[in-house]
Amino acid sequence: MSKPVRPLYFDTAATTVVAPEVLACMVEVLAGVDANPSSSSHLSGQIAAERVALARQEIATELGCDVDEIIFTSGATEANNLALQGIAQAYAAQGRHLITSAIEHKSVLECCNALMRAGFDITLIQPNRNGWVAPNALAGVIRPDTLLISIQHINNETGVIQPIAELAEEAAQAGVLFHVDAAQSAGKFKINLQELPIDLLSLSAHKFHGPKGIGCLVVRDRRRLHLQPILYGGGQEFGLRPGTLPTHQIVGMANALTLAAKRRTADLAHVGRLKECLLSGLREKLVMLENGEPTRTSPYIANIAIDGIIGEALINQLRTDLAISSGSACSSGTVEASPVLRAMGIEGEPLYGAVRLSFSRDHTEEDIAFAVDRIVAAVSRMKELD
Repeated sequence: MSKPVRPLYFDTAATTVVAPEVLACMVEVLAGVDANPSSSSHLSGQIAAERVALARQEIATELGCDVDEIIFTSGATEANNLALQGIAQAYAAQGRHLITSAIEHKSVLECCNALMRAGFDITLIQPNRNGWVAPNALAGVIRPDTLLISIQHINNETGVIQPIAELAEEAAQAGVLFHVDAAQSAGKFKINLQELPIDLLSLSAHKFHGPKGIGCLVVRDRRRLHLQPILYGGGQEFGLRPGTLPTHQIVGMANALTLAAKRRTADLAHVGRLKECLLSGLREKLVMLENGEPTRTSPYIANIAIDGIIGEALINQLRTDLAISSGSACSSGTVEASPVLRAMGIEGEPLYGAVRLSFSRDHTEEDIAFAVDRIVAAVSRMKELD
């Protein structure tokens, strides 16, 4: 039986491949650490708890926070929900207004929709045409009853980097809590919570070559900032996130974050070269629009629209060669305009033509040359059929 065709993977913004070093440390824990880390009455449980504690310290060191400020979750989606719902429910008596942007991840936007149904008031800030939220736009919508501001660090569709330091400073000056969804930036970019006035930070291990199903919410000054839990159970994670801690996943997350930090500078330079190589190669042969201000865009993500080409059709044409994605497909399979690009003021063919390619440290120049060749060939076939 022949092996199935495996397309070259350019969808790392969705998930990354687990690093071999990370996989090895997880297997070692699975094979040798059997107990529940909450079972502190015996040595086996204490050993498991120690592995979790060491991992927590490793993560705290990288992020610049205290160990007891890290709340392990299943990933950034759960962390975002805990941040928004936890603050809203805990401090509803002080105000019922939250601010976010129109280009956030669905885990934030859908959470905000649920809060609106529960009687909270949500303000959605529109980004500028280049895909980022201006600090003065945030300052203009903060109210006396604003509880929380939630802004994504790097947009998952366009890769646009938000001016987080300036936005956080606006929130701090107004005395409003500030939450950052750092799913696309943690590990890849340095985040030092000692230097940024960020109150809550969400991240997922599988975005930086760690395992799926584990992430965390960092709650700064947790003894002062009290969240309402959204799950109830055995009281783990300081009562904020009950459930048996997955020791192997937590160790894998810490290992992946430390490895990413060691490689960060070299990896950023590497993927930056690859992204520019891909874009310049496509520019030579195709007419296309690059979505997002180039000087403010992560080297890990490219969002493009090729003249006269529908994004979903291009993805389909490339399905055996390249794994790329689009922000315009909903779960029913129908084509739906990307709310991120629409919020940026993009309409017409560029709106429905957008596709995303995302890169990793594992890609090579040969991979990029292959991708350019396959995209150009697919576009040529599609235009011949018109």
